[in-house]
Amino acid sequence: MPTDITAAVVRERAGPFTIERLRIEDPRPDELLVEVVASGMCATDLHGRDGYYATPYPAVFGHEGAGIVRATGSSVTKFKAGDHVVMSYPWCGVCPNCRARMTMYCLDAYKLKMNGVRRDGSTIHSSQDGKPVYSAFFQQSSFGTFTIANEQYAVKVRGDAPLELLGPLACGGQTGAGAVLNVMKPRPGDSFVVFGVGAVGLSGLLAATIAGCDPIIAVDVHEHRLALAREFGATHTINHSGRDDVVAEIKRITGAGVRYSLETSAVPAVFREAIECLMPSATCVLLGSARRGTDASFDMQFLQEGRIVRGVMQGDSIPQAFIPELVEHIMAGRFPVERMATFYDLADINRAAAESASGQAIKPVIRMPPSSSP
Repeated sequence: MPTDITAAVVRERAGPFTIERLRIEDPRPDELLVEVVASGMCATDLHGRDGYYATPYPAVFGHEGAGIVRATGSSVTKFKAGDHVVMSYPWCGVCPNCRARMTMYCLDAYKLKMNGVRRDGSTIHSSQDGKPVYSAFFQQSSFGTFTIANEQYAVKVRGDAPLELLGPLACGGQTGAGAVLNVMKPRPGDSFVVFGVGAVGLSGLLAATIAGCDPIIAVDVHEHRLALAREFGATHTINHSGRDDVVAEIKRITGAGVRYSLETSAVPAVFREAIECLMPSATCVLLGSARRGTDASFDMQFLQEGRIVRGVMQGDSIPQAFIPELVEHIMAGRFPVERMATFYDLADINRAAAESASGQAIKPVIRMPPSSSP
């Protein structure tokens, strides 16, 4: 039977989040009813709000949710009520990439993430008058007190970990850290630079410290972010504002250039710098989320010396394995996500969005109010 919940709803393109009472259905056989404790907010949520992905309105966004399983569908075997879970990215399970265990490059990923509906076209939530609210964003829509998650995309985490900090691992955390630990796989002493030290870039930087990279260089335009990068292990920082010698400075620090560069800004000119600072036989990984049609250029001859330039989605991560690994790093003090986080009540979600867009908040985390329903 449908029951009432509280969620942040966007009613029109680029409109504000409004706090509303919605209805949620019982979980289907392969689904979990999750009480959301907290959800990270990232640029993808704001791009969804602003119509980048053609997600229909009204919509509930949020795709970095963590919470507690309150009920399970009849065929669920891997989860039970009371389990702590992080809800990660969706994948179809049947396309060639999914069959090859490259679920992060699922051929149906865009539809599953952005269409606001389950695979069969149904919605998770509805308004009080029964009208649909598009609320399967990334198959979770975690900006609400309760949601439905398919067991295929949920990750069980240890019960003593700080659940309100774990949601950002679902996207930004595993994207940045996975790009380093799963894709680059640096050896101790390898040089590393990250362009943009927001939550994704800082996650990559922390992974570089775990791997023993040296030097570790952070490039950004915000001094407060560069200061945190230094506290997280950056040996050198560069404020990009007003500078046209960033590549030269990186080569001055490293000599021949870096072994690995991580680009998170999605600014074409910065992406080119991330490539041009590479030493021969080195790798640049692009994580920045550019709008479709954004062009970038670089000298093709530059690649002939064995340099690799590639994009990465979701950190090339299998969440059920990698997110618990990151949780272990958190518990051991090696991945201090709490120092990136700024917490906001659900009622203050518009302030969180504004402070995220301005760069004031590195990783907004939306806490859900206590609820007696469902």
